[in-house]
Amino acid sequence: MLSTQDIRNKEVINIYDGRSLGYVGDLDVDPEKGILLGLVVNPPRGFFQFFARDTEYVIPWKEVRRIGDDVILVESPALFDGDPQEFWLTEERPCDDHNI
Repeated sequence: MLSTQDIRNKEVINIYDGRSLGYVGDLDVDPEKGILLGLVVNPPRGFFQFFARDTEYVIPWKEVRRIGDDVILVESPALFDGDPQEFWLTEERPCDDHNI
């Protein structure tokens, strides 16, 4: 069994294209049912993005393929089929129903 500390701060790699999506910052949990809905990922920051607004997005739990010692592999083609803004959580667009 994994604890939340085992998952947090691991790098998330999308096996759909091999790109690093960032690091797990938090978990999306349904408190009423007590189930894990997804991983809240903080995108990696480049040098020129240092002053950019903070954004994060949720990777649905059903897209997690493998949790390793150092990385979490996910398969998320939906991030690239549509507008990636759909998956971002910001102050202007909170995740209301977690149906991402």
